[in-house]
Amino acid sequence: MSRSAHPAGPRHADVLPEGHYSAPPADLNKLDEKVWARTVQRDQDGVVTVGGIAVTRLAEEFGTPAYFLDEADFRARCRAWADAFGKDADVFYAGKAFLSRAVVRWLKEEGLNLDVCSGGELTTALDAGMPAERIAFHGNNKSAEEIERAVRVGVGRIVLDSFQEIVRVAHIAQGLGKRQKVQIRVTVGVEAHTHEFIATAHEDQKFGIALAGGEAAEAVRRALKLDGLELIGIHSHIGSQIFDTSGFEVAAHRVVGLLKQVRDEHGVELPEIDLGGGLGIAYTSDDDPREPQEIAKALRDIVTRECEAAGLATPRISVEPGRAIVGPTAFTLYEVGTVKPLAGLRTYVSVDGGMSDNIRTALYDAEYSVALVSRTSDAAPMLSRVVGKHCESGDIVVKDAFLPADIAPGDLVAVPATGAYCRSMASNYNHALRPPVVAVRDGEARVIVRRETEEDLLRLDVG
Repeated sequence: MSRSAHPAGPRHADVLPEGHYSAPPADLNKLDEKVWARTVQRDQDGVVTVGGIAVTRLAEEFGTPAYFLDEADFRARCRAWADAFGKDADVFYAGKAFLSRAVVRWLKEEGLNLDVCSGGELTTALDAGMPAERIAFHGNNKSAEEIERAVRVGVGRIVLDSFQEIVRVAHIAQGLGKRQKVQIRVTVGVEAHTHEFIATAHEDQKFGIALAGGEAAEAVRRALKLDGLELIGIHSHIGSQIFDTSGFEVAAHRVVGLLKQVRDEHGVELPEIDLGGGLGIAYTSDDDPREPQEIAKALRDIVTRECEAAGLATPRISVEPGRAIVGPTAFTLYEVGTVKPLAGLRTYVSVDGGMSDNIRTALYDAEYSVALVSRTSDAAPMLSRVVGKHCESGDIVVKDAFLPADIAPGDLVAVPATGAYCRSMASNYNHALRPPVVAVRDGEARVIVRRETEEDLLRLDVG
C-alpha cells in the first residue's frame, strides 16, 4: 500500500474550525469497545480483525466497500434481549433495520420474534422459515394484497394505523373466514430522541391514531365491534436513538389511561401493550446506551406501577429493538482513494463508497466514528472529513473525525455501528453497486447478501 507523504491538514485544537467532533483521542490506534462489534480487535501486527479474520484478508477476498457483520455478536445481543425480558414478554426484532434470510434464521434460532413493515420483508421472513405466528406486520399504508397475504398465512398480529385500515383488515379477514389478532397504534403525544423527549402534543406525523381528542378511544370502539378482528392490545412508538426511559414513562402513563378507559367503557382489559423500539446505540464515544437488562427492568417497573395505580392487571409487554441489536454488530470497510488537505480547515479523505451505502449522514446529520484499520500509525491526529465518491457535495460518511496525518491512498478505514439502516437504505445513486453483507464468525466468513453487479443493473433496465 502506498505511504506517500502529503501536506497535512490542521492538527491542533487551537487552529481547528468549529465542527462535530470531540478533542483528539490520546491514542488513534486504540479501538473504543463501545462502538465496535464485540470480536473486533487489533492483532499483533496492528491490523484490525473481526471474528478472528484480518480486515486486509477480508478486503482481498470480498472487496470494498463491504459491510462485515459479527454473527457471534448479533446472536449474543438477541439472547441478551430475550433473557432480559423473559418468557412473559415478547421481543420483536425490527426488520427494517436490516433483514436477510440468514438474519431471519438467526432470530428464529435465538428465540426472537420479527416485526416487518412491507410485503418484501414478509416474503423474506416466510421464505427463511420464521413461523407466521411470530411475525408482527406494521405500516401506515398496507396494501390490500399485503394485508390479505398476512391474514392468509396467519401472522401473529397486524398493527392497525388508521380508521380505514381497521375496516380494511376486518373486511379481508372476514372474507377469508378468519379472525385476525390486531393492535392499534396510538400517537401518545410524546416524541423521544437521544437524551431528550417532548411530552406535549406531537400528533403531526403520519403514524398512529391520536390519543388526544378521543380518536384512539374511537378506534378501539370500532375494532371491538368487528367480527374479523381480535383486539389484543395497544401499540406505542415514541422515537429513535433513545438512551433513557423518561419518555417511555410518560407514554406508558397515557397508554394505561386508555386501557383504563377501555375497561370502564367496554368491560374489557386488553392483554398486551407494545412499547415499540427506538432504543439507542453508541455511534461515537460520547454515546452511552443502556444494557437490555436495565431497559427491561425500567420498562416493567413503569408499566406495573401505572397499571397498579389504574387498578389494572399488568399486560404482557412487547418491545421492538432493531438498531439496538444489529447496529453495533457491523462495520463498513472502505479503501482510501484520495487525500485532499484544505489549509486552515480539514483534510478530505475520499473512500470508495459513500452516500449510496450510508445515506444517514446526509439524511439525518448522523454522526459516526472512523478508524484506520489496515495498520497502526504514530502520526499526529489530523482533523478529517471522510467523504464518498459520488457526484454530490453532501456525500459525507463521517463529518469530522481524527485520523493519522500519514493516511494515504490504499489504506483501509472502517466505520463502526453501520449494521442498522445502512444496507437497508442503500441505493444505486450514480449507478453505484450496493455492497455485500459478509457474516464473520469463528475464523470463517461468508456472504449473506452478495454484492450487486453491473449485470444486475442492466437486467432491470429493460428500455
